[in-house]
Amino acid sequence: MAQTNSGDRTHEWFVPAFGPLKFRVLMGLLFLPYTGMVLAYTVIGSMLAPAIQWERVMAILLIYFLALGIGAHALDALGSKHIKPWGHVFSVRQLRLLAVFSLLAAYGIGIYYMLLHAPLLWLIAIPEGFFVLAYNLEWFKGRFHTDGWFALSWGGLPVLAGYILQTNQISLAALVISAAMGCLSLVEIKASRPYKALKRVPTMDREEKDLSQIHTLENILKSISLGVILLAAGMAIWRGWV
Repeated sequence: MAQTNSGDRTHEWFVPAFGPLKFRVLMGLLFLPYTGMVLAYTVIGSMLAPAIQWERVMAILLIYFLALGIGAHALDALGSKHIKPWGHVFSVRQLRLLAVFSLLAAYGIGIYYMLLHAPLLWLIAIPEGFFVLAYNLEWFKGRFHTDGWFALSWGGLPVLAGYILQTNQISLAALVISAAMGCLSLVEIKASRPYKALKRVPTMDREEKDLSQIHTLENILKSISLGVILLAAGMAIWRGWV
């Protein structure tokens, strides 16, 4: 089956309306509001530690930005075999290079900390590496490309990653907060899937109720991403002043 460009997303609310097309597509490809949610989860997990090592907070942010923000989303663009919402502005080779180098950099940083400070982080690094590939490339006939696995891999596990990098431990509080953030990610993905499906419908074919639903779902996505980011920022400010 031929590849298509159905569902062009270059006019999404999170894509800049200025600059050359390649820049706009790159910003869209990073899905910054949703990537921001995941980065916020790592901060939330980090802030649960009894003592904060801020250099490790920066490290886990960089790890997840590289692995998820760049690597996983580049793989996701490769894994979308028939729907190409970002068109072909970036070639398959360019996307592969983005994915490989960002993932290698992320795991290079992670391995440094796992060898010297937080060996328990392997419990997160190994499944996250699996999900980066299995979810985004839709391995095993898409068995892991589901809402539940999304919530675990990009909601729950980042919280634990932040906490473990700080403490090299797992606590009941961290597990509970991890589950809570997983639920928020579930809300996000449950709103995102019908939103994307409605946005793929040609404008001329959309009914009034479709436009209303798109508006409602878009507001949900904006609110939940901003809310999680602000929660993480608030916790970081609070811990910074303690």
